[in-house]
Amino acid sequence: MLKNYFKIAWRNIIRHKAHSIINISGLSVGIGACLLIFVILRFELSFNKFNSNFKDIYHLVTKQTAEDGINFNPGVSVPALDALRIDFPQVKFAALTSSYGSQMIVPAAGSDDATGDKKFIEPIGVIFTEPQFFEIFHTKWLSGTKDVLSQPNMVVISKTIATKYFGDWNKATGKTIKMDNTLTLRVAGVVEDSPSNSDIPLKLMVSYITWKQSGNTYNYNNDWGSISSNHQIFLQLPQNLSREKFESQLVGFTKKVLTDPKRTARWHLAQPLSEMHFDTKIGNTLGDHSTSKATINTLTFIAVLIILMASINFINLSTAQSVGRSKEVGIRKVLGSTRKQLVSQVIGETTMVIMFSIILAVVIAKIALPYLKNISNVPDDISLLNTDTVIFLLCTMLAVILLSGIYPALVISGFKPVAALKNKITAASIGGIPLRRALVVAQFTIAQLLIIGTIVAVNQMNFVNEADLGFNKNAVLIVPGYTDSISLSKMQSFKQQLLQNPDVRSVSFASDAPSSDNNWGANFYFNNSTKDLNFSTFLKFADADYFKTYGLQFAAGKAYDVSDTARQVVVNETFIHKLGIQKAEDALGKTVKLGSGKRWLPIIGVVKDFKTNSLRETVRPMYITPIKNYESQVAVKIQTKNLTKTAKAVQTLWENTYPEYAYNGYFFDESIAQFYRQENQLALVYKIFAAIAIFISCLGLYGLVSFMAVQRTKEVGVRKVLGASVFNIVFLFSKEFMILISVAFVIAMPLAWYVMSGWLQNFAYRIPLTAGVFILAIVSSMAIAWVTVGYKALRAALVNPVKSLRSE
Repeated sequence: MLKNYFKIAWRNIIRHKAHSIINISGLSVGIGACLLIFVILRFELSFNKFNSNFKDIYHLVTKQTAEDGINFNPGVSVPALDALRIDFPQVKFAALTSSYGSQMIVPAAGSDDATGDKKFIEPIGVIFTEPQFFEIFHTKWLSGTKDVLSQPNMVVISKTIATKYFGDWNKATGKTIKMDNTLTLRVAGVVEDSPSNSDIPLKLMVSYITWKQSGNTYNYNNDWGSISSNHQIFLQLPQNLSREKFESQLVGFTKKVLTDPKRTARWHLAQPLSEMHFDTKIGNTLGDHSTSKATINTLTFIAVLIILMASINFINLSTAQSVGRSKEVGIRKVLGSTRKQLVSQVIGETTMVIMFSIILAVVIAKIALPYLKNISNVPDDISLLNTDTVIFLLCTMLAVILLSGIYPALVISGFKPVAALKNKITAASIGGIPLRRALVVAQFTIAQLLIIGTIVAVNQMNFVNEADLGFNKNAVLIVPGYTDSISLSKMQSFKQQLLQNPDVRSVSFASDAPSSDNNWGANFYFNNSTKDLNFSTFLKFADADYFKTYGLQFAAGKAYDVSDTARQVVVNETFIHKLGIQKAEDALGKTVKLGSGKRWLPIIGVVKDFKTNSLRETVRPMYITPIKNYESQVAVKIQTKNLTKTAKAVQTLWENTYPEYAYNGYFFDESIAQFYRQENQLALVYKIFAAIAIFISCLGLYGLVSFMAVQRTKEVGVRKVLGASVFNIVFLFSKEFMILISVAFVIAMPLAWYVMSGWLQNFAYRIPLTAGVFILAIVSSMAIAWVTVGYKALRAALVNPVKSLRSE
């Protein structure tokens, strides 16, 4: 019996080639797209869960309340570590301090000549940490033990780093690495690589005591008032201590250790390790990216919508096609087939189509997998087929069978034998027309949701990419440097040699660019007041050419004089406005003192506001002054006509001037683009899935119009004989779908407005949701439908009426 079902199912698929191709195409594209989304979601949701005890591990974060609102910082002040261990002896604590962009030098074996040294820049994965870190995070040790990190100038490296630096990880232990030309470290152990789904990539682990002994080189500050996002604390709670109880105890701890009433209100919170990857309000400064739960939910929602659209196509075409099978069903019922047997036959046909679709979907996903990194942060070596994806495909197959097969099976099995044998079964008599209309509305509601989402996302990202940032980001080459004594001694000479190049317009040394990830802030006192303000100012340290190099505009005053130390200060408009000063000129001559400083500095200039971070955030109050020891980054403004040639000349000069350092230059506009990497990826996701939704919708429309054309062949012939034009016939087929699309738009519009308004809230600077966005969506939907329906309708309208009238 089962064999007979599949044989008949195969024959029906072959007999109705057009409908089968439409169904298989729509389902395969939809399932393939959902499979790729599943791969992304599986990777993102697996972060940090490889730790066997991840449910007990927490990340200690700082919450601060000030006049400008609540701020979260992933960092904790340095002295908190020892105090926490005293007050909570039952809790395991471990601290780490991260170092970004550090240079590692592997000295050439048996040679004093530095030219043979190997230099590596490590953007992330370099941390100073304690032995206790490996009591919380279990790692496989290939050589050495965690105890080596209790000694100064020791480093433990990952297997990949050991192989990269020394050729064979087995030869790494005992070798020497020089870090930033400052620390000489001995390799005391090798560990297995961190998984790609870790928010704490472990590449080089330097002993924590080495950081303590390095002084200002790596910003060690043993003061309760100083909080750096680079210094973080992790902890593991015992089974008998809940997170809620521990946080309530932290309140008393914080009050006890922070006794200075002048400081802003501060709390410590325990962030679960499982939430670290998704908590964008706190941020993740250790790994290479974080993903918001909103993004996860959006991708899940899109996947469900795509599967629904593909299933709707199947239902529509199957119920429409069932009219043509009425005689077959009538004969089967007369010969004794039960309704259960007919349902089984239809479900068997559906299963066969879906199996073909899944096989094709896997092929499509396999082809598209290498391009997945363009819309997500998945690693290059991510696998497509594994136990999880097989389970996902089986669940998807079952869900699509239930969604797509049950209703058509019930419709076909419910035919009355007499009516079926007399060919009296019509689309109207089985109640299929209202359902198909509702499903077409649902399908185009989904399509228009994605179309509106695409238009909004693309327009917002165009606005972001073209926004006036308050500075000139073009043709500025940035070269990260270092602030050791040798590098600082070469600074002015390097700058003067650069300026001798006719294609170099300006050069500046600074701590960072105008817009960066830097959130270095401090409390301050204004105009000789003894009370500090209830908001922090953010700090940048730069030479006097900083403003010219980046094209910053002055609202009043001027740049400070050339100096290696802080004697004057420039602030931005937000800084003075938060102080209640409306006119920039009124701020000139007023004095400012940082909380930990002793000198009052006069305000010499007020720059117009520029975007200090991404457009997701408002402009922050800014304090800019020169301090040579912090100015590690050089920015070179270049003539655009010789961009590549000049950039190469800068690199050559750098390598000649600083042979002890590797060149790591990049253009400023590239770093700005990195701010919006995830949003640009999401905009691309909308584009791709809107295109898929349109493709599936068009397949469904084409199939329905094809069915209508066959069912109304004689009607078309009669109308043409009575004088109907080709346009009248095309309009006959199209008007119903235009009405349905309009109804879909009425439903989609408020839904899309709600969803995209929420997404735009992520940006402090955003486009308005105008009527033009929704008009463009409905017009494009109508145009696409007209093209799809019009082609088949036109073919039906051009058929010779004599031939149409002879057809049955």
